[in-house]
Amino acid sequence: MHKPRKEMIAETRAKLIAAARHAFGTIGYAQASMDDFTASAGLTRGALYHHFGDKKGLLQAVIAEMDSEMAARVNEVASRAPTRWQHFVDECTTYIEMALEPEIQRIMFRDGPAVLGDPAQWPNANACVGSMTDHLTRLQEEGVVVPSVDPETAARLINGASSQAAQRIANSSDPEATSKTVVTAFKQLLEGLLNKPGPRPD
Repeated sequence: MHKPRKEMIAETRAKLIAAARHAFGTIGYAQASMDDFTASAGLTRGALYHHFGDKKGLLQAVIAEMDSEMAARVNEVASRAPTRWQHFVDECTTYIEMALEPEIQRIMFRDGPAVLGDPAQWPNANACVGSMTDHLTRLQEEGVVVPSVDPETAARLINGASSQAAQRIANSSDPEATSKTVVTAFKQLLEGLLNKPGPRPD
């Protein structure tokens, strides 16, 4: 029995993505040879060009897969938070702290920005900003976040800050120490959004 064409295409894509992800995660994008990972997947260069266009297109596919996995992990951690505000903070800081993991560090936060440019312009960025905007809008409605802040603008700034924070960790000579410093500073920035009771300056 021959497999349906759609299933064969999906299998070929999955094999190439898995082989490229291993190569990009271990030796890096620049050193990874297209011939090496097509051979390890048991496929030809033609298959790579057909499905992804080129090596850069394959990197985009690897990043899309990893981003989806990271989002699921972030949601799982944040779902345990006791309040909506803590959920929001945990989403941001969990994402940043993933920059300590070698594969994520190299592919998402070092090679990705170097090859594909500013992560704020990546296809997944709008969905992330949209989710943050929804959270901030609800927190405003609940009186947790100051009413004077535009939720979408704040979401874009926070998204940019979290991306820069993760890249700082990934490119540090001491990622563990940098992560602690970065997360502390990032939480301090977020706390500036809180609607604290008490007199306000005129």
